[in-house]
Amino acid sequence: MMEHRSSPRSKIRVLDLFSGAGGLSEGFKLASKRYVTLRAIELDEAAAASYESNHGKDIVFAGSIQSWLRDEDVPDADLIIGGPPCQGFSALGKRNIDDERNALWEFYAHTIGRARPSVFVLENVPAFLNSAQFQRFGEMFRGRGSLYDYTFQAKILNSAEFGAAQMRKRVIVIGNHRDLDQVGFPEVPKIYEDRAHWKTLKEVLSGISEHVESVDLPERKLQFGSRVFSGRYRTDELHVTRRYEEISLRRFDFIGPGGNRFQIPDELLSRCWRDHRSGSGDVMGRLRWDKPSVTIRTEFFKPEKGRYLHPTENRAITHLEAARIQGFRDDYLWVGSKTAIARQIGNAVPIPLAEAIGSHLVKYL
Repeated sequence: MMEHRSSPRSKIRVLDLFSGAGGLSEGFKLASKRYVTLRAIELDEAAAASYESNHGKDIVFAGSIQSWLRDEDVPDADLIIGGPPCQGFSALGKRNIDDERNALWEFYAHTIGRARPSVFVLENVPAFLNSAQFQRFGEMFRGRGSLYDYTFQAKILNSAEFGAAQMRKRVIVIGNHRDLDQVGFPEVPKIYEDRAHWKTLKEVLSGISEHVESVDLPERKLQFGSRVFSGRYRTDELHVTRRYEEISLRRFDFIGPGGNRFQIPDELLSRCWRDHRSGSGDVMGRLRWDKPSVTIRTEFFKPEKGRYLHPTENRAITHLEAARIQGFRDDYLWVGSKTAIARQIGNAVPIPLAEAIGSHLVKYL
């Protein structure tokens, strides 16, 4: 059995799995400079380039976690963090229990067994808790399971209760070696116990021009590995919109703050909407200045995908606005096309939630 030191380290050695553009790492580093990432693993090369642009060269492995586990020695680490892809059991759309992405948590578990951290943090969608995958995950920690010398707790946390201007709920799994006391979870700050004090869209989008004309990102190229990507772009360069059809603009005009597609007159509705008056009230929904945003997902730039209309403008929120809602700083760097960067923003853990978890753990570690 590994020896777990009771004396504090000056640095906390971190492995960031399925790192994306680095939202979890960013939040943890805001929580404490003691966190030092040894290796980040990310399959999406554009996201890996974004991670490297913000967190340092020679840290990120741009490839699958399977390849990394096969090709590299897994270093000893104090902490493993990461969020395996969750689309297979997302609450959106049709769930697919056979989706191969469901099984990627197994490679996260394999890494725990090889790196032998004191603590690990796994984040995912709330539906993970009720999945067969979560049951299989739990079996690894019982009886003769491969991770029997670890224990864990799972809890659904709402990002708005930790200072994000976004009602995004995530299941957070925090585990530790059985030789150590249970870690527990960060407490909700008193100010955010009352939802009347949750951060609003108006607060986080302060200073951003409401009117947007730019559609394209600046022409800029970056070599990363063997490929050339667009970028790098600062967050505050991402205030770009789309070209909308005239009928879309007319539809948007009927949707007031907090409203949705049900406010659009019949003559402007497509046939599928006219014949289908039930369903999600968030489709073609308009955000409100005085409330947090709904969950920022990867296609926030498409009004037909959710409640992503700007509170006053007839457009979806821009990449800059989405990144602000997620908690990214204005000088955070991004690599890739508009679609690739939107995917990176939407897949990230809100920075305030990541920082709260990091602040909680740094006292424990």
